Amino acid sequence: MKIDIKKIEEIVGENNYSDNIADLYVYSSDASVHQAMPAVIVKPKTIEEVQKIVCYANKKKIPVTPRGAGSGTSGHTVPIDGGIVLDLKQMNRILEIRPEDMLVRVEPGVVDDDLNRALNQYGLFYPPAPASSRIATIGGEIAANASGVRSVKYGATRDYVLGMKVVLADGSLVNLGSNTRVHSAGYQLERLIVGSEGTLGIVVEATMRITPLPKFRCLAVANFNSLKDAGNTISDIITSGSQPSMLELMDKVGIIAVNKAMNLGLPEVGAIILFEADGNVKEAVDYEMKKMKGICEKHGGSGIEMSYDAAERKRLFSGRKKLFAALSRYKEGIICTDLADDMGVPNSKIAQTAEKIHEIAERNNVIMAVYGHCGSGVIHTKIMFDTTKKSQWKDAERVIEELYDYVHSVGGVTSAEHGIGLSKAPAWKKARSDILPMMKAIKKALDPNNILNPHKLMDAPDDWVKATNLRYNVRS
Repeated sequence: MKIDIKKIEEIVGENNYSDNIADLYVYSSDASVHQAMPAVIVKPKTIEEVQKIVCYANKKKIPVTPRGAGSGTSGHTVPIDGGIVLDLKQMNRILEIRPEDMLVRVEPGVVDDDLNRALNQYGLFYPPAPASSRIATIGGEIAANASGVRSVKYGATRDYVLGMKVVLADGSLVNLGSNTRVHSAGYQLERLIVGSEGTLGIVVEATMRITPLPKFRCLAVANFNSLKDAGNTISDIITSGSQPSMLELMDKVGIIAVNKAMNLGLPEVGAIILFEADGNVKEAVDYEMKKMKGICEKHGGSGIEMSYDAAERKRLFSGRKKLFAALSRYKEGIICTDLADDMGVPNSKIAQTAEKIHEIAERNNVIMAVYGHCGSGVIHTKIMFDTTKKSQWKDAERVIEELYDYVHSVGGVTSAEHGIGLSKAPAWKKARSDILPMMKAIKKALDPNNILNPHKLMDAPDDWVKATNLRYNVRS
């Protein structure tokens, strides 16, 4: 397709677009394994500019891929059909903070950590922050229904979206939702946009619920000889009626990796659990921590360290915080890839799923780490292998198929917080074939020319390896 660059320049100005090959290469990938080149990068600053760009693209049937920070792990913002990548990071204003209504209005390019810094002075915070909160944008988090380490208590992005302004595929602007915590006034279409990965509309403003910062937080770590014991501990904590504000898992692979990368000197045991409670009454937090500590000890948890001090809590959490980045240091000659990275399982299946992951990995000649927000049933994995070898990519394909078949067999889901994109689409479509016709019908109704992030989710290719170029040098 031919894009009229002069038309683009008329809309956003000469400094807010690029078809330079170096820029196109930067925007050709996200944090996933995928890569595909766009034709032009466009950086709007206003809602009106977004509308004009989308209206032009719709008339010419040019694909438009909305993009925030590009921190997605499944290929959400990889422009599989080329066209326009719409970089929304310049729309980064916090428009309004309303403590009296416990809400905030933001543009989609606002970075999560920047928002929480602004809210902090009011004694408030936005809880769903993912691990990538230093760079992740609110628009991207809405697109993927992101969540993070405190999802066990505070939930995911969808639980905080009150309303939004959305540019549809024809360039029209709609206002969805409300400024109230509940409403029963027609279809809750704002919920439909959350998790739609840019396929139904472009979020250009969001009204988000916020909550008071707790006065007290206490974090603890416990060591376990086996991954199974750690998994059973997590299940018991959840079913006990405890209210953790964080409940995280790291397996031995992750522990070894962060020790190598950060020289933390963590005990290289079967697994580590981090558990936290927060609240406004210290005695209540003490009660929760004591209860969770007792459950850890019942399952063999040892070496338990606990602290209310912010600096000490940061130290205790540092290994988990940097785990993803550290995994490629686990073993010489292997690379950590974002594949099969965030399945969700029922709490009762955490222990056996964690063990199954290692069994599947060993049988297929790869290494996998098991970690994540397991209190929410979120199990993160990373497949680590020699990415230069074609045979290892075949191993990875088998791992993904086997792993998702197992997860679905125990009532789990393909993605808990990162979304589907390209990498997980074949497994997800296999498991959810019943809803695909409905999703296709909704997509057709809202985007008849299929310009908004085409070939993602239900329309993604059935072979994720061949869907795009791989962002790796595969030699043999």
